[in-house]
Amino acid sequence: MSKRSPLALAVLALLVEAPMHPYRMQQLITERGKDDVINVSQRASLYNTIDRLLRDGLIQLMETTRDGQRPERSVYEITDAGRDSAELWMREMLTDPRPEYPEFAAAVAHLPMITPGQSAEYLAVRATELAAEVARLETAISSVDDWLPRLFLLDTELLLDLRRTELRWTTAVLEDLQDGSITWSRESLDAFAAAHSNPYPEDSSS
Repeated sequence: MSKRSPLALAVLALLVEAPMHPYRMQQLITERGKDDVINVSQRASLYNTIDRLLRDGLIQLMETTRDGQRPERSVYEITDAGRDSAELWMREMLTDPRPEYPEFAAAVAHLPMITPGQSAEYLAVRATELAAEVARLETAISSVDDWLPRLFLLDTELLLDLRRTELRWTTAVLEDLQDGSITWSRESLDAFAAAHSNPYPEDSSS
């Protein structure tokens, strides 16, 4: 069974539409605005994914074409196994809210490593970036929602709602850091650790 990923699913979904070469895949993902949820910024990642899907029998080479003096292009098509895998991945990805371990949450978990001042400084930058991202997504939706069916905007709607929620949370925490509602020092952290540490933890194996 080939390992699923958002990019692998995107490749299979595009090949369900029609056979195509990798450059066209990357082009369509970007043109349709799906690069907000599918990372195709590195073409090497796309080619690596295609190689894996090819190796695992989910896609196959249909033909190699050449347009004038341009390099040869390999055109791929989906296999029956690829269709089955795509349907399985869709079911799993839509039904199973498994942890995705985002980087931001990991950094928030380790805020005590830096000072409250640094935390406020960094979160202020993030809040500014999030506000710009919210505005961009709102514009993207409003510019096409009068002619593009909502079906094709659902992923952007979801991302927009997630960004709005993250912006509200970040702004609230930033305010608490700035007014001192949330604060810490190396001394307070050491004192907390000392008060809640057990030098002789029970051995669960005994």
